[in-house]
Amino acid sequence: MARSLDGLVLSPVADQAPGQVGTRTRFTYHERGGRIWADYAGGDVVRGHLVGTREADVLDFRYVQLKQDGTTSSGHCVSTVTDLPDGRVRLDETWEWESQEGSGTSVVEELAD
Repeated sequence: MARSLDGLVLSPVADQAPGQVGTRTRFTYHERGGRIWADYAGGDVVRGHLVGTREADVLDFRYVQLKQDGTTSSGHCVSTVTDLPDGRVRLDETWEWESQEGSGTSVVEELAD
């Protein structure tokens, strides 16, 4: 199993569609006893939160966010956690909006110190 996400700061490796999470977004993760949560902000996202569970190297969570234009949105994501050769953590994500149309995949990696 990949190491704990507790206290790690991660960021997408590429921008998503305009107005969504992007390379300027920072996620600060927490993990305790199979439960995960994170706060995130940056780019078009003013504030976001996610909460869910971790079983082995699979995260299953829901997210909600407030964008710069004042709109809110929410969705569901399943991520696989892997350790990169340099010791950082990577999340390969499959997500779908629940408050609007759309779905996709993304990659989020731990920021280097």
